Amino acid sequence: MTRMAHADRTVSPVGLDLQERVVEINRVAKVVKGGRRFSFTALVVVGDEREVVGVGYGKANEVPLAIQKGVERAKKNLFRVPKHGSTITHQTTGIFGSGQVLLKPASPGTGVIAGGGVRAVLELAGIHDILSKSLGSQNPINLVKATVAGLQSLRTPDEVATLRGLSVNQVLGLTADEAPTGTIEAEEEPVEA
Repeated sequence: MTRMAHADRTVSPVGLDLQERVVEINRVAKVVKGGRRFSFTALVVVGDEREVVGVGYGKANEVPLAIQKGVERAKKNLFRVPKHGSTITHQTTGIFGSGQVLLKPASPGTGVIAGGGVRAVLELAGIHDILSKSLGSQNPINLVKATVAGLQSLRTPDEVATLRGLSVNQVLGLTADEAPTGTIEAEEEPVEA
């Protein structure tokens, strides 16, 4: 189901004012006959700080090239995050490998309570009030991808309403008070007759 939601929310990078943030750069050594060959990997998050975000991982022999490749990959993986005001629509847990990230909506003024790569993803997605907790691995790549998985699993009230065959107000519990009064009146009429 998350795959379907993800496919609906993919975004083209054309015309967006995207910000880049490098989460982690790692030096990787390959041992060869003459010694060691060093290359670099870069984990990059790209977003418009409103509602669109993407993550990319680039590898190259030089740091700037690795970052550039990461940015290009991130732009291919852009998606739109469903939001409610300045926070997310509901609580969710994103899982990728052994990385688990709990994302919880927060009241206005709370700020982004998150660390490292999770913070970068949430800030570039334009979320200003959210609580998060890493429950699994501390590997930055898995944490970032788990955060993305959590954000992709979010659903809007409209989507939930269409899935359940209800109106948006019923899903949000706004018509719960009105419905019982209607049934009570219906029960009272036969008693009087």
